[in-house]
Amino acid sequence: MNHTLNAIPYTLTIGWLYPELMSTYGDRGNIICLQKRCEWQGIQTQVKRLDLGFKMYDLRKCDFLFMGGAQDRQQKIVANDLNKEKVKALKELIEIGTPGLFICGAYQFLGKYYKEADGTIIKGLGILDLYTESPGENSRRLIGNISVRLNLSISHIVVSVPIPYRNHIGDVVGFENHGGRTYLGKNIEALGTVLKGFGNNGKDKTEGAVYKNSFGSYLHGPILPKNPHFADLLIKLALKNKYKRTIKLSALEDSLEWQAHNQILKN
Repeated sequence: MNHTLNAIPYTLTIGWLYPELMSTYGDRGNIICLQKRCEWQGIQTQVKRLDLGFKMYDLRKCDFLFMGGAQDRQQKIVANDLNKEKVKALKELIEIGTPGLFICGAYQFLGKYYKEADGTIIKGLGILDLYTESPGENSRRLIGNISVRLNLSISHIVVSVPIPYRNHIGDVVGFENHGGRTYLGKNIEALGTVLKGFGNNGKDKTEGAVYKNSFGSYLHGPILPKNPHFADLLIKLALKNKYKRTIKLSALEDSLEWQAHNQILKN
């Protein structure tokens, strides 16, 4: 059964993990986008900034998790802050279906490990069945605009997509800039198939990963403002996970967002 947004005052708490350390290439724009789209839908939001030394209580109160990208040094600082109790709590939230978006460095960090160019191993959280390796100091970075055909169906949120752009609801676009190559294991699915760009490793045409309601991706830019349908999917998942029912979103005027989306598809 669908429930309209006007029935009760829905609220979402967004947990922004390490905003000072893990937020490169405009990743904070994803938080802004989620807040504004929730506001336009009449959904009240609170953003909890989960900085170094954050409290377990604050993490467990979150309805949605976000973590952006960073360089190796910042990832090491974050790794030192995430003790066993915090890692366990984060795993539990992901396992019970708490939606999350993890970009670039955060996406890598949720995997088993990251192998640096000199062979140094940075241990990951081991939540996602994937690993990342640097091919070497002289290897090229994977940089540029990227478009991806999603492996998941989002046709149920077509109401929020203007008619001229509905043939692109299965695509997401963004900008990638990473040296590491990520490889998926048997227990995880790719977010989508690369149409243009490099994706996870520049070889197998996979981009990102999906585990339950958690999404990892290399798409910076940030990803959500140029992909309003994907942003709405995350909002719907967060509402459903919290309120245990499907909640219908209202149609928004997204023509500018879709023009930006299509411009990247063309280039």
